[in-house]
Amino acid sequence: MKVMQWFRNATQYLMEAASRLFSPTDDFYPATGMQPFDGDPYDGSAWDD
Repeated sequence: MKVMQWFRNATQYLMEAASRLFSPTDDFYPATGMQPFDGDPYDGSAWDD
């Protein structure tokens, strides 16, 4: 009986891992890419006193 229960638990563990591996992603990160620049460039020099 112990062997059958161990085999059942091992099979369930592997099947859960496989289903998570091959399921659609569940991460909902925002799409990233080029962001528009909405500021003014700095005209001065870093060496100005």
